[in-house]
Amino acid sequence: MRLVVVGAAGRMGRMLVKTVHETPGTALAAAVEREGSPFIGKDAGDLAGTGNLGIPVTNDVAAAFAEADGVIDFTAPAATAAFARAAAAAGIVHVVGTTGLTDSDLAVLAEAGRTTRIVQSGNMSLGVNLLTALVRRVAATLGPEFDIEVLEMHHRMKVDAPSGTALMLGEAAAEGRAVGLREHAVRVRDGHTGARRAGDIGFATLRGGSVIGEHTVVFAGDGERIELTHKADDRALFARGALRAALWARERPAGLYTMSDVLGIAAL
Repeated sequence: MRLVVVGAAGRMGRMLVKTVHETPGTALAAAVEREGSPFIGKDAGDLAGTGNLGIPVTNDVAAAFAEADGVIDFTAPAATAAFARAAAAAGIVHVVGTTGLTDSDLAVLAEAGRTTRIVQSGNMSLGVNLLTALVRRVAATLGPEFDIEVLEMHHRMKVDAPSGTALMLGEAAAEGRAVGLREHAVRVRDGHTGARRAGDIGFATLRGGSVIGEHTVVFAGDGERIELTHKADDRALFARGALRAALWARERPAGLYTMSDVLGIAAL
């Protein structure tokens, strides 16, 4: 499967280039960066540490997509929306690991999913997606007498908070309780907040060092506490998940899918 990596000069982009090159059944078709990037013209393999691949980084999205079967996208919300439209026009698979997507961004993905295959997830890890399914089940089983808190930590350079994964876990908890996350999420606590309201789903965000990603969902009851945790030690796990999603989506009909669909765990 010939794949384009967009945002190819970033940390995740370089990891994706390396993983595509090393994964049987996939090949790097093109590497894309934003217009004006100092990496335009540089060899994608040299940037990724794989050795020269003969694939210079380009900003010509249309030309890159025209020669590919799919695109792997861990960029930024505005860029992802534009890539979704371009992927739909080219009829290629679009795997989206971008975080911080708004409702309007998701609407663009849904529209693009009418004509091509899109897999979108706040986290491409097998472990995180299994954790998400478990959170949904535990929230439904324990009931509202258990308070739910989502704690996440990432490296100092991460620009969005809470993380896309934390929001995905919060959404799973809300789904388990058959409520809307928007109405029950508490993202900030400061000053004299008063007692915790029943049914709240709280978020706590930590940033520092080089932490790739740690997420814990706490179910706190009277006299007992359950904690479900995932810790990521290597960005390669997100890249491997994204390639698995691309290969899975290649033979599927047009639609907007999630990693739960890819892994067959949507019913958990």
